[in-house]
Amino acid sequence: MNGSSSGSEVFAPDLLSGQVALVTGGGTGLGKATALELARCGAKVTIAGRRAEVLEQAAAEIGRSALEVDRLVADVRDRANAERLIKVVLERHGRLDLLVNNAGGQYFAPAEMIAAKGWRAVWRLNVEGMLNMSEAAFELALGAAGGGMIVNVTLSPHHGMPGMAHSGAARATVEALTRELAGRWIDAGVAVTAVAAGHFETEVLAKYPESVRAGTARSVPLGRMGSAQEHAWLVALLASPLGRAFNGSTVTLDGARDNWAGPWPPPGLADESGEVPTEARRQGGALGAHERG
Repeated sequence: MNGSSSGSEVFAPDLLSGQVALVTGGGTGLGKATALELARCGAKVTIAGRRAEVLEQAAAEIGRSALEVDRLVADVRDRANAERLIKVVLERHGRLDLLVNNAGGQYFAPAEMIAAKGWRAVWRLNVEGMLNMSEAAFELALGAAGGGMIVNVTLSPHHGMPGMAHSGAARATVEALTRELAGRWIDAGVAVTAVAAGHFETEVLAKYPESVRAGTARSVPLGRMGSAQEHAWLVALLASPLGRAFNGSTVTLDGARDNWAGPWPPPGLADESGEVPTEARRQGGALGAHERG
């Protein structure tokens, strides 16, 4: 994938020419938009996720705007799966330059209603999944090659996430680990950054009640939710030569959502009882992915 039929709107088409990228949670939302933008910038892109049909559809959509992308089914919560992902990318492309740890998820619930099982599920996907992929990428590809970039996708706001305390805690851990790994691996030429994503208009938002979706936008000082393409542009920038200057940093892209100082919940978000509605859950209690997950 050395070019594209429809280039990036902001970057030169050869910005990432010759680079190989792996995007976890690349089948939907922010992950899919990121994969498309990286492809438009000239990278060879592999998307990974847990559902084959979702990856197939995403690859077909990306292929209409860029070139063919690889897709691999894997569960990043399992270290063996993470290692297999890296090995397959190396087998197919001979190298790995960029890992985007986009896979993640949570579910909407008041803190007092989060059971230990639910807390563990969020932790395994968001924290252990990131560590599995990052360590496998470093040990099998990036460290041996003497360079590369890892971008971890976390969430904003940072001053509390009512209804998502488990996710807020997990994302804070990922940002702390980003700083730790950035210092540990920079001598090997590997930079690690994080992107704290605010509220974005993606198909993943459909799993939340309408009142939540409408009220969320009112808590963004910019006056609107972000577009997936804006997030993808930021990841592409971090994948460029400039990205290494952000080593250890968390870059927040949230329309100033971190600055929200109004009442919670925002007017109109709560239902008649005064409670924030919880999301509709898929059968089996699967995590709501922010694939952004």
